[in-house]
Amino acid sequence: MGSLFRSEEMTLAQLYLQSDAAYHCLSELGELGLVQFRDLNPDLNAFNRHYVTEVRRLEELERRLRYMETEIEKSNIKILDPSVDPDAPPPSDIIELETQFEKLEAEIREINSNQERLNRNFLELTELKHILRQTNSFFSEATSAMNNGSNSVREDEAGLLDDTRSRSSQLSFVAGVINRDRVPTFERLLWRACRGNVFLRYKEIDGELKDPATGDPMFKTAFVIFFQGDQLRTRVKKICEGFRATQYPCPDTAAERREMAMGVATRIEDLSTVLSQTLDHRYRVLQAVAKNFRAWSIKVTKIKSIYHTLNLFSVDVTQKCLIGECWCPVTNLDEIHQALRRGHDRSGLSVMPILNVMKSSHTPPTYNKVNKFTHGFQMIIDAYGVASYQEVNPAPFSIITFPFLFAVMFGDFGHGLVMFLFALTLILKEKALSKQKGEIFGSFFGGRYIILLMGAFSMYTGLVYNDCYSKSFNIFGSSWSVGETELHKVQTDTITLNLDRDFARHNPYPFGLDPVWQLASNKLSFTNSYKMKMSVVLGVTQMMFGIALGIFNHLHFRNHVNIWTSFVPEVLFLGCIFGYLVFMIFFKWIGVDSSFRSATGGAPSLLIMLINMFLSFGNVSEAEKFYSGQAGVQSVLVIVALIAVPWMLLSKPLILYLRQRKARQTYSPFDSNSIQDDGQDVQHVESAPKESQSSMGDIFVHQAIHTIEFCLGCISNTASYLRLWALSLAHAQLSEVIWNMGLRMGLSALGGSGSIMLFCIFAMWAAETIAILLIMEGLSAFLHALRLHWVEFNNKFYKGEGYMFQPFSFAKILDESNA
Repeated sequence: MGSLFRSEEMTLAQLYLQSDAAYHCLSELGELGLVQFRDLNPDLNAFNRHYVTEVRRLEELERRLRYMETEIEKSNIKILDPSVDPDAPPPSDIIELETQFEKLEAEIREINSNQERLNRNFLELTELKHILRQTNSFFSEATSAMNNGSNSVREDEAGLLDDTRSRSSQLSFVAGVINRDRVPTFERLLWRACRGNVFLRYKEIDGELKDPATGDPMFKTAFVIFFQGDQLRTRVKKICEGFRATQYPCPDTAAERREMAMGVATRIEDLSTVLSQTLDHRYRVLQAVAKNFRAWSIKVTKIKSIYHTLNLFSVDVTQKCLIGECWCPVTNLDEIHQALRRGHDRSGLSVMPILNVMKSSHTPPTYNKVNKFTHGFQMIIDAYGVASYQEVNPAPFSIITFPFLFAVMFGDFGHGLVMFLFALTLILKEKALSKQKGEIFGSFFGGRYIILLMGAFSMYTGLVYNDCYSKSFNIFGSSWSVGETELHKVQTDTITLNLDRDFARHNPYPFGLDPVWQLASNKLSFTNSYKMKMSVVLGVTQMMFGIALGIFNHLHFRNHVNIWTSFVPEVLFLGCIFGYLVFMIFFKWIGVDSSFRSATGGAPSLLIMLINMFLSFGNVSEAEKFYSGQAGVQSVLVIVALIAVPWMLLSKPLILYLRQRKARQTYSPFDSNSIQDDGQDVQHVESAPKESQSSMGDIFVHQAIHTIEFCLGCISNTASYLRLWALSLAHAQLSEVIWNMGLRMGLSALGGSGSIMLFCIFAMWAAETIAILLIMEGLSAFLHALRLHWVEFNNKFYKGEGYMFQPFSFAKILDESNA
């Protein structure tokens, strides 16, 4: 937990590598994933770097891989993942990969080109087959119209046909196909452009044709246009070209058309055989590529990342040595040295790489070691802000507090069980599910351990609330004893529980709420008061814990001034007001009995008592009195809280001012910058956060903002924790409404029809439970728990002004490339 509580100690190291060994050394460091390199050439753009040629070659390889991947996906071939990721190959293998990829790309493109050409020929023959099949009917209709004067022919068309009876040898026609959606416009334009001197007949081609280039479906219509004269021929052909209609030669006589149709059918049959063989060959080639595609992709990605990292190095004048700077964890320096030694052995050179640890004034990156379980919680904290270097990390505490606060708002044993089982399924099948893609599913899968704990804690709080789908467990029997006169009220759910009259003393319910509250009419008022007080207790406890964590930062960074000027007054202010309120909540629960209520006429209000602590200073009325000496205790607490405000506001600026004044008197102006206002030694300047050495006015303004923010924040943050109470009541009431208006009605039905109705109502109840209570209410409780940690808890001790440690890691690079 040490690394999770506080980030790893980092050091800046300088790395000297021979040019020929640099590739192999970085390959080993990439597999290790514990080194973050700094860019030593910030003024150079990507085109002027030393290894820009190699990077361009690898980008070309990636382009070819993307092309092959696209073709594989088109053929619905599964890409196999290797059992073990291959290592980065030596630089000499790049030439072999280039040759292999170039050959495969050329072969696939040639196959695609041949296939497209064959598909185009097949499409043309298919269209010609349909034209020849429909032409006979077109000519039969035209002949019938000329001989019989059919009423279906328009008057203008009939006139044209009557005119052609004497000149039938001069009647010409054009046949072709056109897209189905263009036929109406095509027909209108022909009629208007030719002034009705054409005779158009068309029929839709059954089935769908495929585009030879893309394979998309096309729907076309075969047509024949009859006309007379060369002028109309030219006009008709231009209109056909404008509408991209394909024209086909069609014989004049029926015998010639039948002979051509037989030849077309034979050619289509032969072409189908060739197409089938071409598709089989293409499938075999792509299947062979798919077997090695993932391994090739991993190799190219690793090689490219190595050369990208080498571009961050600076090259000496001899071009034989590369110099780099990197951040690395101090505890892993031995592993880094071993990785460099392995890279040197692979290169076969004699000069060992050199790794020199050096001091730096730069702020190191923040590196927290996480595993599958803690990764999700660390992501929640990093979303708020990456911890400053060596700052206390809230993640280990959020592992417990986050799901617990969620469960306080989501307390239901049944709903928690469903959530727990869902997360458990994701965990047990994580190897198979880790390959699934999708943003929403990825969010659930990445937070599976968070959901698991949220479900487990919700089951616990559900037992505390004794709530399971708005019903209660009667495990230990009730501890209430109802009077004889009110026994009949139990059947009608109108019983009112009274602590003085009904409670069986010295026999409390062993765990959680007594199940008899489920029958009480004053259940809502009881749980309302209980959950509201519980929310205040949890909120003040967590805020006080956050302030306590701040002392670990002050001690680690040797900010001893902050202990006395920030930590102590903050604890006094929060403890004297809201800590006292928490104490009085427990005192009211434990110390106020029936005799006290009968003597005072009822239990005093805690809210009124807290307000009157300030408004009626030194006075406590009999209606608000809990114990003797209460006025004196509250007066002392108010005085201490009021003293803590100027203490917090003025002490730190005055101490810093006196230190700066003493420094100016002791040292020359040239040495004044070396004096640390927090009293720490010079050697700790790099690791500790530096206080502002600006003017006294700036220091005072900064401290005034902090004081006002803290004092007002104690009030607003405490009130913000009341969302625990509000959402818990809302969830319980909504669950009860869905039960009473849904499943309860189905359970009351009898007979065969009642079973059918129960089945339907249960399906509706389950759908509403999952959609509303689990998803919507769960997401709402999650966001509110997130807000309580980000705003109310973290701001007490957490700055979050650091930047993430991003090591050169092949595993991380491959995960990002596959996302």
